[in-house]
This record gives sequence, structure tokens and C-alpha cells, in this order.
Amino acid sequence: MVKHLPPAVKHLLTLRNPEVWPSPSLGKLHGVFNRTLNEAKQRNAENGWLVLSTCTLLTTNRPSSVGHLYRFVSRSDPNLLESRKSLAEVVYKAALMREAALKSVIFVGVPRTILSLTGLKDALEEDVYAALRKNSIREATPQTIEATVARGQALWNSIYQPHAVKLYNKLGDLHPDFIKFIIQAYGTILSPLPRGDLEQGNLTRALGSVVGIATLRAEGRVGPQLISHVFGLLKARNEENLNDEDKYLSSDEGTEWVVRTIDEIVDAVTSEEASSAKGKL
Repeated sequence: MVKHLPPAVKHLLTLRNPEVWPSPSLGKLHGVFNRTLNEAKQRNAENGWLVLSTCTLLTTNRPSSVGHLYRFVSRSDPNLLESRKSLAEVVYKAALMREAALKSVIFVGVPRTILSLTGLKDALEEDVYAALRKNSIREATPQTIEATVARGQALWNSIYQPHAVKLYNKLGDLHPDFIKFIIQAYGTILSPLPRGDLEQGNLTRALGSVVGIATLRAEGRVGPQLISHVFGLLKARNEENLNDEDKYLSSDEGTEWVVRTIDEIVDAVTSEEASSAKGKL
């Protein structure tokens, strides 16, 4: 059994910035939250705002900021616990954030998702955490796998038509298991859960595309994938039984607002990082 890292290896792991980025100052963070949330309220897009804000902060690797976002949306005054809103409202928002963070794993991977889910959990009060779902509903079994794959394929087709088959074959050519993994991941994680609003924190088809846009836009330099998921949000307007928020988000205007809001949050939370880099030149 290996109990300790070799000293040389331990030293190497301290190099090349292994720590997460710290949160910006609360003044700067609350400033961009207030501005962008007010815009979201004017558009009746508060759920979309909460989802894109969570995923943007997760992707920029600022886990403590995810905790600050929770406090911001769960309290009248983020600095005062006694100003917390009703338990039902707070649990709803915490569940939405948790589900958005989980879906981010499809686009930016496990490590940042772990860190930001931890940042969120650390910020939750005991009664809020106690009210969140504890049982897994995504475990693959012989009884569920066919339905999961069917959901994944349906979501794939919804996002990528009329190029769904061509792209499916292209990714399959890269590695025979790759496209099968993606379809199963879409069905397990990215697609809306079958029970709709009865499932705590469930994200609609449009909000799932907001997750993809927020993570890919904040990550940067993944233009083809970002364009695909922007098209995915625009195509969400064709889903049945859209609520008013999803109608707006999937409109031309709404999709533009999503991208611009992500950019505003990224610029706010990374400006200190950019200043630090300039100072070292």
C-alpha cells in the first residue's frame, strides 16, 4: 500500500497552479448578479439565468462563487442568514442549481463538476440539504437501459437534425464506443427526466441547451460544439407544451440574451485573473 507521495512528486504537484481560482470580491460578484438578474426578471427568464450563472461559474472553475450564487438567490440580503426566503423556494433553486451543475459534466468533465457541486453543498443549510433528493434515479439497469438510450437518441436528433445521422456516423468513426457513450450520457444526464415537473430540479429541454451554451461559451475555443448547442436551443422552440420562459429562451432574442449574459458573467469573474496575468508580464 502506498501511503505517501514521493517528495519529488509531491513538489511537482504544487507547480502549475493546481488550486482553483478564488471567487472575485463579493461586491463585484453581487454587482454582476444584480445586473443580469434584473434583466432576466424583465424577460421572465429567472430559471434560465440561474442555470446559465451556475454553469458559467462552474466552467470558470470558481467553486466558492457557486456557493455565493446560492446565497444570493436564497436570501434577501446575501450576507444575512435570517433574510433567507421560504424553504420551498430555496429548495427549488438549490435543486435547479444542482441539476444544472450535474449536466455540466457532459461538457466540461468530472473534476470541475465535483468542485462546484462541493461548493454548492457547503453553502446549503441543513434543512435545505435534507429536503433535496437523496435516492438515485439514473442508475442503469436491464429494465431502464432501453428507455435511457431512446431518450438520448431523441435528444440527439432534436439538437442535431438535419445532420444527426451524419454527425452520429462521424463521431462513431473516431472511436466505435464514443458515440454510444455520448448517446447514453445524453439519455442519462442531459435529457429531461421523464416525470417532468414532478422530478425535483428537472430541467426542460431548453434549459438543457442553456447548460451546453453556458459551459461551452465560458470554456472558449470550442466553436463548432458551441454553435451546435446554440442551434440546439433555437430548435427547442419546436418542442411541445413549451412554457413562456422556454419560448423566450429559444427565440432569436432569447438565445442572444443567453450568450451575452454568459459573456458578462465571464468578464466579471475573470477580470481579476486577467489583471494578475498582466501584472506578471
